[in-house]
This record gives sequence, C-alpha cells and structure tokens, in this order.
Amino acid sequence: MTLWIAVVLFGVCFAGVVWYFCAGVRIKSGWQNGESPLAKWLDQRRRDKFNEQLPEALATMSNALRAGFSISQAFDSVVAQGEKPMCEEFAILQQQLKIGMSFEDALESMSGRVGSDDLTLVTTAILISRKTGGNVTEIFDKISETIRGRMRIERKVKTMTAQGRMQGIIVSVMPLFLGVAMTIMKPKLMLPFFCSLKGLASIVAVIALITVGWLIIRKIIKIDV
Repeated sequence: MTLWIAVVLFGVCFAGVVWYFCAGVRIKSGWQNGESPLAKWLDQRRRDKFNEQLPEALATMSNALRAGFSISQAFDSVVAQGEKPMCEEFAILQQQLKIGMSFEDALESMSGRVGSDDLTLVTTAILISRKTGGNVTEIFDKISETIRGRMRIERKVKTMTAQGRMQGIIVSVMPLFLGVAMTIMKPKLMLPFFCSLKGLASIVAVIALITVGWLIIRKIIKIDV
C-alpha cells in the first residue's frame, strides 16, 4: 500500500513539472511575466540568435546604402542575404510596409515583437536620422561596433561564471539524485519517510531551500552587460 502511495505521489509531482514547463501554466510574480519557463527559454534563445545576427545585418544595410539603395531596398538585402530569424523579421517588416503600414509603425512593431534592446536602439537611430537627415551608414557602423564589443564582454563573463552555474546545478540536483538512489537501494527505509507527515514536510522544506539557494546563486552569477 505504501509503495502505491509513493508511486502516485511521484506521478503527480512528475505530471505537475511537465505541465508547468510544457503547458505554459500562468503564474504571476515579480520574476515571471506569465509565460512558462519553456516558452521563456525558447523566446530568449531566439532573441539571442537575433542579436548575434544583428551586427551582420547592419553591415549589409550599411553596404546597400553606400551603394545608393534606399532604406527599404537595404531591408530587402537583409531578407535575401540574412539567416533566420533575422530574415524572417525583416520579411514581416516589408510585408507590413507593402500593405500600407507607416514606416515608423512597422519598425516599432518589429522592435516590440522581437523584444531586443539592440534592435530598439537601431529603430530609434533610423527614425531620428529620417527626421534630422543624419548619416545612417555611420550610425549603423557605430551601433554594430558597440554591439560586437558588448557581445565579446558577455562571452567573457559567461565563461568566467560557468563554474558557478555548474555548482548551482549540482547542488540543486544532488538531493533529488540521492533521494531516488536511497529509495531504490533501501525502499523499506525510505517509503515510510515518504508516507509520513514529517517526511513530506521535510521534503517540502528541502525543495524550498534548494529553490532559494538556486535563486541566490543565479542572482550572484548573473551580470548584466
């Protein structure tokens, strides 16, 4: 009977974890904006890839403008020569312009859709240069150089904090690994622990402490550049 109770509890916990990460459970809090962790991870991964491709896209547009093309034709160059997701976003931008959306609204729509601070900077520079008549190619070159420099610093910081991230993962996973190992090796010793009120309270306390510890480690190793 106790074995079945433990199996049911494990199944419920596993199903809850899968539902939380894959089904997009909405939890409103200060550190989560209502998206599931999986959706946030995929969105951030796409945004990071976009940011990595942005300097090359700026160079492509800068070369097109120097060759005498218009800004819209420079966007076409990015669509033709760029990689995903960069070419996809600029293709959507061009489609919005073709159906009658204003240039400013189309740029702001892409900036809001991607959610990249670097793209917001580029969008602001383009809109200001259109109003004031500045040299867009020089602006693109300077922004591209700034982004490349920041990315080099970010890679260096990521390398320096890799050990801290690994320690956080090991510390978080170790209690779960030990609990499963002990349950397999000594089921008669562990099953009463899982089925008692004090045992369940201890498990909840351990999970809470692991979560707090992981958040603290994550806060320490997270450095904004």
